[in-house]
Amino acid sequence: MAALAQELDDLAGDSSFSGVVRVDRGHEVVVQKAYGLAHRGQEIPNEIDTRFAIASGAKGMTALTVVSLVEDGTLELETTARSILGADLPLVGDDVTVEQLLAHRSGIGDYLDEDVETDVTAYVLPAPVHELAATEQYLAVLDGHPPKFAAGERFSYCNGGYVVLALIAERASGVPFHELVTQRVCEPAGMRDTAFLRSDELPGRTAVGYLSADGLRTNVLHLPVRGSGDGGIYTTAADIRALWSAFFGARIVPKRWVHEMTRARSEVEERLRYGLGFWLYASTETVVLEGYDAGVSFRSLHDPRADLTCTVVSNWTDGAWPIAKQLAERLQL
Repeated sequence: MAALAQELDDLAGDSSFSGVVRVDRGHEVVVQKAYGLAHRGQEIPNEIDTRFAIASGAKGMTALTVVSLVEDGTLELETTARSILGADLPLVGDDVTVEQLLAHRSGIGDYLDEDVETDVTAYVLPAPVHELAATEQYLAVLDGHPPKFAAGERFSYCNGGYVVLALIAERASGVPFHELVTQRVCEPAGMRDTAFLRSDELPGRTAVGYLSADGLRTNVLHLPVRGSGDGGIYTTAADIRALWSAFFGARIVPKRWVHEMTRARSEVEERLRYGLGFWLYASTETVVLEGYDAGVSFRSLHDPRADLTCTVVSNWTDGAWPIAKQLAERLQL
């Protein structure tokens, strides 16, 4: 794989890549390389074990957390959001179910609607970022958005729906959502470097997110100070590999749920489908987690047949895409 490593070095230089690339096949780490700076002002380099935010890549972990609650009988796929929300979020339809929220088929209005064309580095949050730290605090931004369509009618990617799922999981279990993800996903998967960190008190070995390929402007005023069900967790490339291994090894949820979560519920576009928390390629068995936000770009592809994982994570807005595209083509994922 020396030729692949050289290709990555060349492309990383040409595209101003800052982040980590890792490729695993079975028990072999085929490629593992870090580039650029985790902290530009202090010139701290990224290392292979640097923790990065992965934006919507966290939705897979939210889905696994919720499905684990379904497995133990705390929730059902048919549980309505209303039965847990009570009088909160009155514009969420009474017939919206957990399954529809997981599959992005709920039709509820979204506080961060990706169907609306917006600069990803704009200041889009409708509340001060420091007020979004606990899941219950997100009620202030989730409320007031009329439904887009009837529940179950079609697919529409919905960030707010995954925060509602986090709220449902938290209220139904009596355990704070961030702790639930740790207990039900990270611990069984052995993901020791994965957590919902606050962006205003990042510990060592954690990358700061930057808006562009150069400069010192960070994303700290663009995103919630602490993420929730729709994104914002920090992790490493090694922990993402551990997540895929544990998921398909049925160590987080049983095998029947692995199948259900990777069964297409929607044909999103010609080559892309969606299950429950995971993107699916239409023509292969490849399963995808992806995240994109101000100062964050992340894509991880996993082929369960070949036990092949390809992860690219970057700490600037568009950093991951050239290398992720090249690797997917090179590895035929």
